[in-house]
Amino acid sequence: MALYLFRIKSFLSYWLEAVDEHSLHSPFFFDLYTTQIKPPIERSRFSHIESLRQKLLQDERTIPVRDLGSRAKQKKHRKISHIAGTTLSTPRFSNIFFRLTHYFKATCIVELGTSFGINTLYLAEKQDATITTFEGAPTVADIAALTFEFASKKNIRIVVGNIERTLPAFLQQIRHVDFAFLDANHRYEPTLRYFEWLLKKVHIKSVLVVDDIHHSPEMERAWKAIKVHRLVYGSADLFRCGIVFFDPSLNKQHVILQV
Repeated sequence: MALYLFRIKSFLSYWLEAVDEHSLHSPFFFDLYTTQIKPPIERSRFSHIESLRQKLLQDERTIPVRDLGSRAKQKKHRKISHIAGTTLSTPRFSNIFFRLTHYFKATCIVELGTSFGINTLYLAEKQDATITTFEGAPTVADIAALTFEFASKKNIRIVVGNIERTLPAFLQQIRHVDFAFLDANHRYEPTLRYFEWLLKKVHIKSVLVVDDIHHSPEMERAWKAIKVHRLVYGSADLFRCGIVFFDPSLNKQHVILQV
């Protein structure tokens, strides 16, 4: 009940403060909002991905899952349909993430938290990009791999295992990260730890998206800490997620945007 009330309070606060293009004085955020965030969903373009989502939402099979992103790490048997309904990014936000990868010309894309790979497929629609996605639960990763096979995507690499070990090893092998999506662990300390690791590979045009920033008091606290980091020069709160920018020309601008 306490978490439910927290989320209601967080949404009301967001709703009261969120603005649209008429209140944006920054040319950067005005263009970002009007061209990448506000436009409607491109349904026909991604119908092949959404058909896979529907199959997952209707799959009543159960699989054993150990959630490494929660405090209770015990293995539970969960329905595929339930996992799909609670962990997959919505079509609206996956559309936004797809647009952002094109807008910022991202070629090295990192996703923390694959789930069943629907959002990954949206990111992989950028044909000249390589997407490396990390998933801690092997049974979930197996279904994601099948999803990628059905979609015939060749620019996705899935890394299975505890992100505490797999992410540092991966980052040592690459030069930079252009776009990162964090949706692997909804706790304060791991979220900040992953953020700090990724910071070592970002550049001024990199974009980092933190999902579920108002999911819990811990995640909201993590989001506030990220916003005030010395290397963060701009951010956009979309309630479901937060977008972080590293370009010093933004001069510490932070906005809350209607979606």
